[in-house]
Amino acid sequence: MASNSHGASVKDDDTYEALRDDGASKEKAARIANAQANDSQKPSVKGGKASPYDEWTKDDLYQRAQDLDLDGRSSMSKDELITALRNN
Repeated sequence: MASNSHGASVKDDDTYEALRDDGASKEKAARIANAQANDSQKPSVKGGKASPYDEWTKDDLYQRAQDLDLDGRSSMSKDELITALRNN
């Protein structure tokens, strides 16, 4: 059984714990767990419909990094941009 050390605001403890075990942040895990527990919301398994960052051009990755105001983006390689975007 999952512990409830994360607080009463999380509505689906098992989903929350599984997401945390997979490396999701507390905020992201809580957001997904609560969406899963809410019958009026229909969160998908994958999320959005965007293609994986590996398939993006460096220019597209740079633009996304610029949109998110990531520091140091102008000197990053494509792989560094991907890593920065994934960790944002």
